Amino acid sequence: MAGIAARGGRVRYTILAMLFLVSIINYADRSILAITAPLLAKDLAIDPLELGIVFSAFGWAYVIAQLPGGWALDRFGTKPVYLAGITLWSIFTAAQGTVLAFGASAAVAVLFGLRFLVGFAEGPSFPGNARLVAAWFPASERGTASAIFNASQYFATVLFAPIMGWITFHFGWPYTFYFMGALGLVAALAWTVTIYSPRTHPRVSDAEIDFIAAGGALVDMDRNAAARPPAIPGETMANLKVLLSNRTLWGVYIGQFAINTLTYFFITWFPVYLVQERGMTIVKAGLFASAPAICGFLGGVLGGFWSDWLLRRGHSLTIARKVPVVSGMLVSLAIVACNYVDGNALVLIFMSIAFFGKGIGALGWAVIADVAPRKTAGLSGGLFNMVGNLSSILTPIIIGGILKGTGSFKLALVFVACNALLAAFAYLFIAGKIARIEEPAPGGRGAQPAPAPAAA
Repeated sequence: MAGIAARGGRVRYTILAMLFLVSIINYADRSILAITAPLLAKDLAIDPLELGIVFSAFGWAYVIAQLPGGWALDRFGTKPVYLAGITLWSIFTAAQGTVLAFGASAAVAVLFGLRFLVGFAEGPSFPGNARLVAAWFPASERGTASAIFNASQYFATVLFAPIMGWITFHFGWPYTFYFMGALGLVAALAWTVTIYSPRTHPRVSDAEIDFIAAGGALVDMDRNAAARPPAIPGETMANLKVLLSNRTLWGVYIGQFAINTLTYFFITWFPVYLVQERGMTIVKAGLFASAPAICGFLGGVLGGFWSDWLLRRGHSLTIARKVPVVSGMLVSLAIVACNYVDGNALVLIFMSIAFFGKGIGALGWAVIADVAPRKTAGLSGGLFNMVGNLSSILTPIIIGGILKGTGSFKLALVFVACNALLAAFAYLFIAGKIARIEEPAPGGRGAQPAPAPAAA
């Protein structure tokens, strides 16, 4: 209890727990098509390339939604914008279970459209996570907090892949979509009574607010967001110019694009790999996918702890963020070893090592929380997520094309490994110093310094 008292309280951990829960559902809804794909593709009579295009529908919309979603977060606040997103993506997820009612030919187009709408509705989610972490956590805890919500992608597989595989096998794939849509609506209700900005939370203490503010938390980020005056003409473009001209941000953008290639292999084609390349049943594939997911989750939490530990030990923010990222990406190269083994046990080991490394290196959101200008955290997160999630469009299509052309996943795994190398290169040689960047003066007339968090 003394440690909690020294940190002013623990309300921020309830915020993080809610982010983690909602992000688990978020990623489960993204990966649901991968679990149902073997049976769904058979019912709709689509080939691997067509399936890859359907997989990519989410990515097209998700990328498009990033800048408007980030702007909406900055303009109206995190809670209402995020709540609208949870509600809509859950409705669209449930609706995917109805596509067979349109007939086999139209069903593919309807499925693509609904996946597109899910992606658009999820657009503000992770920029919203980053805003809440920046508002509620000091710099010395931000790496761990960001790693925890980012590790939800693995925990989503651990928790829901076996459940979705079981529902698909016993009841049919439409019921998997119905189940996840209903669960999302329940999460939306929980969001309304859990999430607040620091200054408006009914249970937060002054001591906790003082503690996190002293450590660099942006506690007033959402205060009176809806009452802000209209934007000054040219202000948004001036903000974008600052973000797009920063070398460190471009290193982080490219790194996130490459890291997300590993993510989208895992949540789109990995279950298909287990069924088609390794001959597993859908139920077994769902269970098998849990082990690499657990390792990815553990790696994600470890990466955040490692980064914050380095910072507390006196290392610069640059060292504290870059060392885990580069190390994790090099460990992820173990995925290529799956091309040279026959037994499923060895595949399990190498995939688990690869996703453990990927988890360690997934600190991009912590970096964005560290460097984003104070008044444009939502826009900064949206731009970062937009560039990073271009891989959500390209990865499913490229791997689908590889499968159609070669009939094997071997080159696909090499492609994924090359992106791990690209991420390490981007952080080592493109990204410079990790520090909060300057923001433009009102009207876009130059720039003014934004003080860095105390711990940075």
